[in-house]
Amino acid sequence: MGNSFGCSASGERLVSAARDGDLVEAKMLLDCNPCLAKYSTFGGLNSPLHFAAAKGHNEIVGLLLENGADVNSRNYCGQTALMQACRYGHWEVVQTLLLFRCNVTRADYLNGRTALHFAAVNGHARCIRLVVADFVPSAPFEAMHARIEGDVGDGSSEKNRFEQSALSRFVNKAADGGITALHMVALNGYFDCVQLLLDIHANVSSETFHYGTTMDLIGAGSTPLHYAACGGNLKCCQILLARGASRTTLNCNGWLPVDVARMWGRHWLEPLLAPNSDSTIPRFPHSNYLALPLLSVLNIARSFANLLHMQDTHTRCDICLDLNPANLSQLQESGLQCSTRSSDDPDICAVCLERACSVAAEGCRHELCVRCALYLCSTCNISSEMVGPTGSIPCPLCRHGIVSFDRLPGSSAKEMKFPLSLGFCAPCMLHPRDTDGKSLACLPEVAESQDESSHRSQTSVEQEDRVEGPRLEKTSCSSMFWGRRSCSREHQCTSEINA
Repeated sequence: MGNSFGCSASGERLVSAARDGDLVEAKMLLDCNPCLAKYSTFGGLNSPLHFAAAKGHNEIVGLLLENGADVNSRNYCGQTALMQACRYGHWEVVQTLLLFRCNVTRADYLNGRTALHFAAVNGHARCIRLVVADFVPSAPFEAMHARIEGDVGDGSSEKNRFEQSALSRFVNKAADGGITALHMVALNGYFDCVQLLLDIHANVSSETFHYGTTMDLIGAGSTPLHYAACGGNLKCCQILLARGASRTTLNCNGWLPVDVARMWGRHWLEPLLAPNSDSTIPRFPHSNYLALPLLSVLNIARSFANLLHMQDTHTRCDICLDLNPANLSQLQESGLQCSTRSSDDPDICAVCLERACSVAAEGCRHELCVRCALYLCSTCNISSEMVGPTGSIPCPLCRHGIVSFDRLPGSSAKEMKFPLSLGFCAPCMLHPRDTDGKSLACLPEVAESQDESSHRSQTSVEQEDRVEGPRLEKTSCSSMFWGRRSCSREHQCTSEINA
């Protein structure tokens, strides 16, 4: 796969550039030899795309894909770049890979883990939201369920039934030993991911298998509630019980969830998990990470990217490719003007004030550029029940609940301005870039002072400690799974990336 003696040295230089985030070096190497994008290392068969995705270098990911890198290339363990991005929580890279139509259903060779499993192990809710985007139709959940339960002869009902079954199959896909994504988020205490997976029809009663190479110290036949009991997170157990989990399910060792909690020292869970418990279970709203309009804007962005890919590279925006003035004058004469326009233009996006509007929100019909709309749907986690149907995204201009986006008519010239790689353009200003990876509410109306925000964060941590019990090391639970057969092979692949 491009590992001839003539390009080996240059390929290793490209691997180093992809690992270190050196965009200038990577662009220079690919300009000399675009085939280097298909290079793979001799040891773990990691491509430069694997390195860039694992390190979160979104610009280099887009550059490699534009130069012919295989978006679904596998390393020695059968892992794709999407799996690496989901493992480390680089949601922007996941977004770029989805624009290039990566295969989200592929599983690795060792344990049968999909990208959803990799995102779930470390609780990356944004990555989970993006990975399942192609399976969640842009329609309110209540209306979707009503159509499914309606007349069987209706064509739209059959289509929604098929989409729902595909979503359920993907979310409940079991890895080695029957471990699902819900098992892993429940084990590690990521209650926001538990809510999201349950809202997209994860099976709360799924059980692990009796066969496989997985080292399962809880025992086969365990449900997500067994795993949540092992992890010790009170809120995860409450959410699972509120969604129909059973306290009386026995695994192959004859253990109830309360027995697992006792064996692992999670004594604060015993009053809740006891078979005859009369503890009051609170009602939990739907997940704030549901994003109904994500699929519609993702498909619009893909259509723009495909049209751009068919054009010559000199028709790109000067923000993306730094074109010289001579090329810019040629573009303006040909009618393909640059996307950086004056703020007096009525078609300019009101959020970023840089690009022309190309999509309109269904309902309020406020217009945005496709990149701001995609960024909004990928990052927003404000409570959807306050602004519209469950899973809707609040409009940044009027707070109306957006269910889907429509492509503006007559936007054939504007779609040339959408870069194939989102990372090359200036970042959208919908949200400030936070360092700890926690998502923020969309466009807060009143900014908090520093003292108030620090006091609020301290009190929230104290309340979380009272609700969830003692804090535990996440790796103490998850490291005991997938630990036998995958050690040597996967260590070889990951050590190359993290070298």
